[in-house]
Amino acid sequence: MANRKKKSTRKSVNLALQGGGSHGAFAWGALDQILDDGRIDIEAVSATSAGAMNAVVLADALTDGDRDHARERLSAFWKAIADAGSAYNPVRPLRDWSGRALPVEQSPFYWMFDTMTRLFSPYQLNPINFNPLRQVLEKHVDFEKLRRTRGMAIHLCATNVETGKVRIFNRAEVTPDTVLASACLPILFQTIEIEGAHYWDGGYIGNPAIFPLIYASDSRDVVIIHINPIVRHGVPKTAPEILNRINEISFNSSLMREMRAIAFVTRLIEHGKLKASEMKQMLIHSIRDDAAMTAHPVASKMNPDWGFLCELRDSGSATTRQWLRAHYADIGRRSSVDLQAEFL
Repeated sequence: MANRKKKSTRKSVNLALQGGGSHGAFAWGALDQILDDGRIDIEAVSATSAGAMNAVVLADALTDGDRDHARERLSAFWKAIADAGSAYNPVRPLRDWSGRALPVEQSPFYWMFDTMTRLFSPYQLNPINFNPLRQVLEKHVDFEKLRRTRGMAIHLCATNVETGKVRIFNRAEVTPDTVLASACLPILFQTIEIEGAHYWDGGYIGNPAIFPLIYASDSRDVVIIHINPIVRHGVPKTAPEILNRINEISFNSSLMREMRAIAFVTRLIEHGKLKASEMKQMLIHSIRDDAAMTAHPVASKMNPDWGFLCELRDSGSATTRQWLRAHYADIGRRSSVDLQAEFL
């Protein structure tokens, strides 16, 4: 009876997955809860950086239509990230007497590496351009199958280094290179070249990009899974606090601009100044916990410790459970975010 009830009330949405290094494990937890809940079908996903990795693992796993299998695949992927980090990550957290990893910003390895990346480029520090993420992706995603099969639409965002323009890679274009282009932080990795163009992390221009979901999807609902906190109370005064807040604002700026545009169009439609038939009125939802994510500074985005990733997963899962209880009924009917209050 429960399964029939879930099937009869299922709704279709689009997902927007932000990037944020290891903090992408929060979105892993959110996706795991959505899959476990069973009432939501995902028409399309727009994603950047760590969000792009979540997206391709999810899309590949869902090609077979098994949600439990997709949950297992996401878990295996993030465990592989932790294992690769343990083997290759130059930023190693210290551990207390019980073996628990301490915050990465307390590690001298972090500050040594941070200084090195400010003095030398990845072309100097990593001339062979080794990236362990490529091995993890190739092992956990069947890219050839993903490109030749139909299913959830994919839109991965990258930044063209020379033009500064956004590049969206769709499902038929997804390769390890397009995912790595979306996740190419220029202080860590050499640019990714695709068809003669060079790309950096998509977070600089679209974190994630919302417009592909407006133009290419039937569903009007967009569920944004936030990684970077929008609100952080208090004025940062130390150098690490200031750099941390700059990072958060920078990697939210493109999303904020698109949300302001959507809010503006929505207001015109609601006030009768624009016909709904002329413009698509989007319904925006946010899975977001600024209070939880502000507890983790930008340095921890480089912390792939398994215990830390599981902590973020559990936080994302709990936040999503709460969101589903409060706002599932809003899907297809109205935005569960006050666009004017949040963005105008």
